[in-house]
Amino acid sequence: MSDAAIVYLVLAAVVALFIWNKLPVEIVAVGSALTLAATGVLTLDQSLAGFGDTTVIFIASLFVVSEGIDSTGVTTWAGQQLIEKAGDSRTRLIVLMMLLVALLTAMISVNGAVAALLPMVVVIALRLGRSPSSLVMPLAFGAHAGSLLALTGTPVHILVSDAAIEAGESGFTFFEFGLVGLPVVLAVTVIVVFFGDRLLTERTAESIPPNLSDHARTLIDQYSLGEWVAQFEVENGAALIDKSQAEMHLDSYPGIALVGIQSQSGAVLGPNDRLAVGHVINVRGESEEIHRFALENGLTRKPGKTGGTLINRQIGVVEVIIPPRSELIGRKVFPGMVTERGDFVILAVQRAGENLDRGQEVLMVGDTMLLQGTWDALDRQIEGDPSVLVVDDPGLVRRQTVALGPRAWWAITILAAMVVLLATNAVPAVEAALLAAGAMILTRTVGIHQAYRSISWTTVILVAGMIPLSTAVSQSGAADDIAEILIAVVGDLGPYFLLLGLFLITAVFGQLISNMATALIMIPIAVTAAVDLGISVRPVLMALTVAAAASFLTPVATPANLMVMGPGGYQFGDYWKLGLPMLLIFLAAAVLLVPVFWPF
Repeated sequence: MSDAAIVYLVLAAVVALFIWNKLPVEIVAVGSALTLAATGVLTLDQSLAGFGDTTVIFIASLFVVSEGIDSTGVTTWAGQQLIEKAGDSRTRLIVLMMLLVALLTAMISVNGAVAALLPMVVVIALRLGRSPSSLVMPLAFGAHAGSLLALTGTPVHILVSDAAIEAGESGFTFFEFGLVGLPVVLAVTVIVVFFGDRLLTERTAESIPPNLSDHARTLIDQYSLGEWVAQFEVENGAALIDKSQAEMHLDSYPGIALVGIQSQSGAVLGPNDRLAVGHVINVRGESEEIHRFALENGLTRKPGKTGGTLINRQIGVVEVIIPPRSELIGRKVFPGMVTERGDFVILAVQRAGENLDRGQEVLMVGDTMLLQGTWDALDRQIEGDPSVLVVDDPGLVRRQTVALGPRAWWAITILAAMVVLLATNAVPAVEAALLAAGAMILTRTVGIHQAYRSISWTTVILVAGMIPLSTAVSQSGAADDIAEILIAVVGDLGPYFLLLGLFLITAVFGQLISNMATALIMIPIAVTAAVDLGISVRPVLMALTVAAAASFLTPVATPANLMVMGPGGYQFGDYWKLGLPMLLIFLAAAVLLVPVFWPF
């Protein structure tokens, strides 16, 4: 059996297993690569080469960059603006969402944009009482359309631009792709607005991220904080200036207790820190005693909601449960107590849902504590602490409640620098992404463990496992067979039919293997066909670019499609219903619109 025949059989088996959907896609992808090695079509090194491919590294790096944008509250801010502008209007919500993901995709690629915006869109759907399945697939499809807006939208653009130069013609400029990309984005948005509800099957995801956007108010209600927490700002002339917590003599005010002291920046002060003008004192207790405490010490009560004292840009809160065999069992605690390391203030302690605020309490299994501290302390010390069980991940709370956090401008600056590097082609694309990911970690915008968690390893392994299959298609002669058939069929029908034939072949491959791999296979075929017909390679390569982005019919077509599968609760067969109209839009753009801007 020839190598090409083996490749066709492996490809058919991979498609069948993906459709069967009983095996993890990672197993199918890696299994196909090992099969090609076992049958001798590829060497073992070639079958494993995908794991070291620059495209895979590029994708993984973009996940880290996207995590920096997301975890610092940039996407939370964008989501807040989106909700504010959209209101209760489904049409405005979809239009703004599609435009937002398209613009972000143009800067950081399809996978990076979807990874960054997906949690926000799920929360928006839940907040508006809609199923996430009604929004997350349009999010992915809008990203595919947005990839056609700029050179940085997808690595495929770099490939086709280089191919045009190698063929003796000029490459494509940074925004030149937008000539076809902008009409495609608008058309895709129109389809989702008018036909999305009919074409999308409503699904219930097995697991949906919790909606923590109003977390502060939830905790206030849970722990009755609003009933007894008051804030006082230390002003000039206050009797407590330059005193420590011990020197405040709160024992002179029966019925009130100190919850914590914050600096002007919101940081929690330790027991030995001295009070200064601008510091904020948080106390709990009876209203008469609180009033006397303020009056005698020259303090001014701050107006506003109590929730603002729990969560802001600098500080956050976390609920923890005392598990069996915890080293904290038997420890004496009380509301207002600062932990041994001075990183956290214990705001409240509950047992069986009831507050323990009678003074010192001995912790027991199942007790719940509400801790407040800086976000850095919460990320550094709570994660992996075996002595407590965390109710809600502080990182998830922060990204849903804090817009434009402390390192948001670092994240925005790093993203902008990466875009400039990619736009100017100052360094290879993978190097720009790695530099950006490294900068996110070095500036502590993203922690090292957070960076590992942010990478979708399913996506990475899927792409790495499928790249050897594309290599085999080209190396075995299967690609040459396809080129010969294409030229034989469309050679006498003119350039428009060449674009049509290339689109159909590319689109078919694009539903089964990565669009990057598909482009690598089809570019030499497209250039050869254009030269044989005596036409410019630029319209042919641009049409190929549009076709490579038209990956809508299956969840395995792109990592972005796969990312939304879980949160949307989609099944394999759900994609083609909305994907087919999208595919037709891209077909019309590739065959009819491309020659208008790039003549034959």
